[in-house]
Amino acid sequence: MRSRAALLGWVLVWLVGSGCGPQGEPAAESEAALAGAAGQLRPVDEARVVAAAGETQSWLTHGGTYAEQRFSPLSRIDESNVAELGLAWSFDMETQRGVEATPLVADGVMYVTGPWSLLHALDAASGEHLWTYDPGVPREYARSICCGVVNRGAALWGDKVFLGTLDGRLVAVDRASGEAVWETLTIEPDFPYSITGAPRAVEGLIVIGNAGADYGARGYVSAYSAETGELAWRTYTVPGNPADGFESEALERAAETWNGEWWKYGGGGTVWDAMAYDPELGLLYVGTGNGSPYPRWLRSPGGGDNLYLASILALRPQTGELVWHYQTTPAETWDYTATQHLMLVDLEIDGRPRKLILQAPKNGFFFVIDRETGEFLSAEPFVEVNWASGYDDRGRPIEGDIDYSQEPKFTKPSPYGAHSWPPMSFHPGTGLVYLPVRDMGFLFQIEANWSFRKGGWNTGLDPSAIASSAEGLDTSIEAYLLAWDPVAQREAWRVPHVTAFNGGTLSTAGNLVFQGSADGRFAAYRATDGERLWEMPAGTGVIAGPVSYEIGGEQYVAVAAGWGASFALGGGEAARMAGVRGGGRVLAFKRGGSAPVPPSQPPLGPVPEPAFELAATPEELERGLKLYHVECSTCHGALVVGGGSGVPDLRYSGAEIHADFSDVVLGGVRAHVGMPSFADLLSLDDARLVQAYILQRAAETAGGF
Repeated sequence: MRSRAALLGWVLVWLVGSGCGPQGEPAAESEAALAGAAGQLRPVDEARVVAAAGETQSWLTHGGTYAEQRFSPLSRIDESNVAELGLAWSFDMETQRGVEATPLVADGVMYVTGPWSLLHALDAASGEHLWTYDPGVPREYARSICCGVVNRGAALWGDKVFLGTLDGRLVAVDRASGEAVWETLTIEPDFPYSITGAPRAVEGLIVIGNAGADYGARGYVSAYSAETGELAWRTYTVPGNPADGFESEALERAAETWNGEWWKYGGGGTVWDAMAYDPELGLLYVGTGNGSPYPRWLRSPGGGDNLYLASILALRPQTGELVWHYQTTPAETWDYTATQHLMLVDLEIDGRPRKLILQAPKNGFFFVIDRETGEFLSAEPFVEVNWASGYDDRGRPIEGDIDYSQEPKFTKPSPYGAHSWPPMSFHPGTGLVYLPVRDMGFLFQIEANWSFRKGGWNTGLDPSAIASSAEGLDTSIEAYLLAWDPVAQREAWRVPHVTAFNGGTLSTAGNLVFQGSADGRFAAYRATDGERLWEMPAGTGVIAGPVSYEIGGEQYVAVAAGWGASFALGGGEAARMAGVRGGGRVLAFKRGGSAPVPPSQPPLGPVPEPAFELAATPEELERGLKLYHVECSTCHGALVVGGGSGVPDLRYSGAEIHADFSDVVLGGVRAHVGMPSFADLLSLDDARLVQAYILQRAAETAGGF
């Protein structure tokens, strides 16, 4: 795909934040109960999780085990019989928003989270709905979420299941009844925090981070007692105002790598996804996020590495004390987070057995790090990269011409990242890591006269300048399933996909790799060579990671599906290439399964001629373009092209919506369904210009898609 509009599908959207539109509500809690559940549900403790690899009937943690390898030792489904797979059951999540959750399975019950932080309990063999817990997230909170009202999963410990909510709460829910046992607010006031990631249960503590760096937040990770919800510790990832003192010696040292008044902008470094735990070493690993704002020249004008942005941190689980760190992208300035999947493996490197941590973060390099000491061992690019030519022996990048403070620079990877949150997996038989990859570029330019906007998007990048400079750029996208050899640090094989944001992976002892795709397929590939052996339609895009478990001698492979989240919300034409729409569901497959696949939603059809007129000058339309891409595009699509996410494509808006436009955008009359008011950021005239630009785009694309 090569077009200016397609480039803007990922160039403009990442710059700006907004509230999002409506979605369907889940059904009321079923009256079905867990018959005898109190006596059937065994407590989940550290001994059980340490032995999780041998408990084939379960999937006890986010990554399958503490090592987060996402490998199943089950082999009843293998390369010789995988073609016999059929749908065993499905569960309708009754949502049009994106679904990113990894299901957990314990004692015959599946726990899966959905949009708006809902938690569902299902019979893992039949899909019967047991209960749903709704934490009651205010729908207007959508404005504080960078990338969709998603949730990536839960954690199990004792007799409880734990989830983080979009509005920053950690909730403990009774596994049998679905009733809340306790909840605690994990976020600090006056910062735009949210939680989309899955918590982890470690040594009787529930560990949770948060998101918010794109809006201007200071990162931290916290641990709470699984029994009481009491805060055990909090570790900040970037220093605050030196005048207030430092919370630890590690932060005092980190402050030496910052300049200016970064604390006024939050600083960033939020821990919004990746964690892993080594019980033998007694180390908890977390990945940290991007800087706030993105450009180092705004955030820390005197230079410095800006620790601990874009870093892997090794912490003591009981105290949060920093043991070692490794920074993947010093002075991070492209949204190259290190919050991507952290995986623990033991491999031989240069003839010596090593305990390793593997990561393929946004910046496009595959990292191999010693997890005992934090020693850098190697980093090689797994996509085309031009921000750095490689890493030196000290583990520091050899940066290229990266200064975009004075003029735009087309840089690879894009802020979407070469690899983001969709998890990767490892196969001990092949020695390969399997990950969803996208090869995309981005035109970076700093925003002139940038100033911090409390409550708004604070990337420090200029969307209008990028839009006006985008003509003639190479706009190609490549997306594929990549098999990577972490010892040789090279590609083994790849399978191309239609567009970006394909699902996470699961590898199994049956010499298989399972992955869903953005264009609505769920497939199995031979782990050794990537040959596709089986495929079924999913009825919607699949972006989450699958799991496998065994009940009654039958192996199941299950995945939560639902097109949405950052790329589908804001990717414009590039996201629309997936050819799917939302429709959250859980799909479970087994050999001989014969349940019907839930239907996909029909396309919207050609864009209608605008049903409303609003006069505007060329200068006003240019202003409307900028305002739209500052406040609206991350949910409603770059260039007003929706990506099928379940949030309205505004080009299809009828006369009634346009007649009430200011009431919707400023008055908040649709806040109850996720479209909050922007009255604090937009004036009445601003809203008019945004509306005029939307109508212009509808007229330009009428009759097309």
